[in-house]
This record gives sequence, C-alpha cells and structure tokens, in this order.
Amino acid sequence: MQNKLHDSMRIASLTPSNTEIVHALGLVNQLVGVDNYSDYPVKELLNVPRLGPDLQINMDDLVAVKPDLVLASLSVPGMEKVVEDIKQTGIPYVVLNPSSIQDIWEDIRTVGSLTGSKDKADQIITDLQSRITHIQKKAAKRTYKPTLYWEWWPKPCITPGKKNWLTEVSMLAEAQNLFADIDQESVIDVADEVRKRNPDYFLAVWCGVEARKVPRDKLVHRPGWEHVHAIQKNQVYVLEEGMYCRPSPRLIDGLEELVDILHEHS
Repeated sequence: MQNKLHDSMRIASLTPSNTEIVHALGLVNQLVGVDNYSDYPVKELLNVPRLGPDLQINMDDLVAVKPDLVLASLSVPGMEKVVEDIKQTGIPYVVLNPSSIQDIWEDIRTVGSLTGSKDKADQIITDLQSRITHIQKKAAKRTYKPTLYWEWWPKPCITPGKKNWLTEVSMLAEAQNLFADIDQESVIDVADEVRKRNPDYFLAVWCGVEARKVPRDKLVHRPGWEHVHAIQKNQVYVLEEGMYCRPSPRLIDGLEELVDILHEHS
C-alpha cells in the first residue's frame, strides 16, 4: 500500500487501540477523525471529529475528513463489515489484527512505517520492552502464582482464552489466566466453570464500560459465587478496561498496575 509519508499526513483511526498507537507515535495532531470510543488522550482528542461507533462508522463523514490513511482493527469483533465499506471509498487503509504482545509491537512498527515514524516506533518498542523487564523483576519477588479470572462481560460471562494478550499479561505478572488452557481468543458463558476453577482473583474489565460504572457490590454478592476464593478473600477488582482490553502501548500500564495489585497480597 502506498501512502504519503510526511508531517501533514491526515489520519483517521477507527478503534481506541489504534488511536493510542498514533498518540504514542506523537501523531495525534494529524488525526482528522476517530471513532466514538477513542477516549485517550482525553484533552488531545476533544476537537477531533467523531465518525461514529467503531462498528457503525459513518462512511460519508469518513470521506468528508479526507484522510490519507485509515486505521482499522479486527481486535474489535465485527469490524470486517466496516473494512468492506472502507474499501468502497477508495481511501488507503490498513487493518491490524493483534492477539499477542508481539503482534502489538508489529502494529506499532506498521503504523510507524506508514506514517514516516519508523525510528520513533522502534524506540517506543524498546522502551516498552525495558519497562516489562523492570516490572517482571518486581513480579518475580512473589512466591506463588495466583489464578486470575478476567471478566470481559457479565451476561453471559465472557473471558479471554489462551489466544489473547491477557494470557501473556498474566504470565508476565507471575500469575495465570484462569482459562489459559482454552485455545481460543475468548470463552463464552463461563460462570459455572469459574465457580469450579475457583480463581484467586476476580478482575472485572468490562469492554467499553468505564470502571466507575461497574457495580462491584453486585460482583462480590453474585448468587452462587460466595465460595469462590477471590470473593472470600476480597480480591475482586474493577479495573479500567482501557489498560487491559485494548492492544496498545497502554497495556504495559495495565501490567504495571496488575503487578502492584498482586504485590499487595504477596
């Protein structure tokens, strides 16, 4: 794909993770449109035109902002239809599809290369890898590896399986994703299985829902879950989904927070 590689490149980002990669590359001022869910960095995005929810991008609005490059991502289930619509516009685009931390590094490199920011992308990755090494040293001080139940959605209960970055994040934090043995990106309707597997921690990261809107009181009093270790030990946390559910550099902020949480109970 050919694109202009210069400082005036006009970029449209259709998912929060892509917007955060653009921010990390120092290119927020070149964003001419973003999806409605892009909320970081807050101040820098205040005046950027909104193009609609990530799965309902308004193609007329997208065309109107005249982007040189559109960034889509299949990390948002269902975006295939949006990609087909973008094709019809003739606007240059790239579709990212990460499922691992290594994929995120490659996505940063891809966006960096397409926007003339290759050196910046390489530096970002080096810095993030250095942070991970530092965080791992702190995590390694713990003497046990707790099991973590990550809840993406409550009804039905949806959680990440083996093929998701949260399995890696758990491992880097010297812990284990409760469903790391399921060779899928996500596992649906797991409430009964969670009770059987009895996790040490219950981490609520409801996709697209701000932490302040997640009712922790209802989580700890969920019918039939009273014998789950995480609830008995009061190890139930509502976390900002933006640091766990998005394949962007902010995932390492989430890793750092997770290690701090686990360190409190070591």
